[in-house]
Amino acid sequence: MSAVLKPSLAKSVKERVSKEEWELRVDLAAAYQLAVIFKWTDLIYTHFSARLPGHDEFLINPYGLMFEEITASNLIRIDHHGKVLDDPLGLGYNEAGFVIHGCVHEARPDAQCVIHTHARAGVAVSAMKCGLLPISQHAMRIQRQVSYHDYEGIALDLDERTRMAKDLGGTSKAMILRNHGLLTLGASVREAFEVMYYLDCACQIQVDAMAGGIDNVQQMSQQAGDAAAGQFERPDRPSAHKDWPALLRLLERKGSNYAS
Repeated sequence: MSAVLKPSLAKSVKERVSKEEWELRVDLAAAYQLAVIFKWTDLIYTHFSARLPGHDEFLINPYGLMFEEITASNLIRIDHHGKVLDDPLGLGYNEAGFVIHGCVHEARPDAQCVIHTHARAGVAVSAMKCGLLPISQHAMRIQRQVSYHDYEGIALDLDERTRMAKDLGGTSKAMILRNHGLLTLGASVREAFEVMYYLDCACQIQVDAMAGGIDNVQQMSQQAGDAAAGQFERPDRPSAHKDWPALLRLLERKGSNYAS
């Protein structure tokens, strides 16, 4: 397998793409490798994508790589029809990834990045009739932005895209895919990653809290929840420009090759 992971192109990916695309590739690859640290992976399954500015094309992971193997150079570029435009390793992509990500990128031009996970707590909450509850500060970061989509099977049916787009709506930045997992989107890789971080943490907290029974769970008041959500959404929030560089430093301390 190691031989397969070496592109045979005479010109490197970095040399033949624009500076803007390369920077996007680096951020997306970083998100994949950070997902390993935060335990959002599911073997070679699930997928993150990033739309190329000014194009109806996006980057997605090669099908068959663990997230820790994904780098800026081996991401696949596909168009809105699912046609492969650039596949350095020749591995292709997960068809379900195109159904889900192609749908979101088409329905929401404001979304540069889309992240989809099958992490355990997220799947657990996706199976709860109550959905995400207002029981933690983490939940208040995203609860007002969460939409829901009912399970229809493995996402291989292109017809599902119409229903998924309708359920997502025009403003939601997070979706709980019932009995399946979580999905977040953002105007940047950083924003989509942050929303997923809070959504995943909120799900973990909810699963832990409900171990003592739902009758023992303290839900916050509407007033308190609205106040916290408004504080998270304020335009001058410092973490909007401080968290991503800190996360990249974490990868660099661990010797990650995400930017290669």
